[in-house]
Amino acid sequence: MAYKIIASQCTACGACEFECPNSAISMKGDIYIIDAVKCTQCEGHFDEPQCAAVCPVEGTCVPA
Repeated sequence: MAYKIIASQCTACGACEFECPNSAISMKGDIYIIDAVKCTQCEGHFDEPQCAAVCPVEGTCVPA
């Protein structure tokens, strides 16, 4: 299952984009989005999704 970014909570800080090991996160308009095809929840890389780990707003990066 991929992760998604709750648009209404995204501050567009960019922290998640640079932490994603699969380059699944990109800017669209004024918020970041996660490409579900590329998102593997950091499986095999980290114990937890890095987007959620680095996001300054709790609950913004959540399971899709």
